[in-house]
Amino acid sequence: MLELAILGFLYDAPLHGYVLRRHIAALTGHVRPVAESTLYPAIKRLEKAGLLVRATEPGAVAAPRHVLRLTEEGGRELRRRLAEPAQREITDENHWFTLLAFLRHLADPAAQAAVLRRRLAFLEEPASFFYEGDRPLSAEELEDPFRRGILTIARATSRAELAWLRDTLASLGRAGR
Repeated sequence: MLELAILGFLYDAPLHGYVLRRHIAALTGHVRPVAESTLYPAIKRLEKAGLLVRATEPGAVAAPRHVLRLTEEGGRELRRRLAEPAQREITDENHWFTLLAFLRHLADPAAQAAVLRRRLAFLEEPASFFYEGDRPLSAEELEDPFRRGILTIARATSRAELAWLRDTLASLGRAGR
């Protein structure tokens, strides 16, 4: 998720590491704060793999700044990861949101639609946070008001996302013609 966010934000524009960290925190920080001890090793891995480069630019007031730029190979890797997301990026909401934030970088509406169809198929499967044996329980079956609340909120969120997915898939279908 972190590497995808780094590649995605750098695809948009070259950034200083501090600004990149702020962007990632705004996207995912409410769930997973981005520590420097996590971000900078990931940047180094991507740099070593040739997916981004670091350039030194004069600072406005103080010391020179290191600006990160995506390489052509980095752009190809981002588009590959967007077109072929791992299953976790489809099923885990936080990973999904990160993927969705950059899906516009896939130029082909059919490729975008293929990713959205995978998420749609996942959401259409019966699921719950609570089960009786192998059977998912609905909110109406629960006496615990807090667990019922979890399922009620999840159902509303899923309905909204399903509606958005179907509308967007229809729109992409028209754009692909």
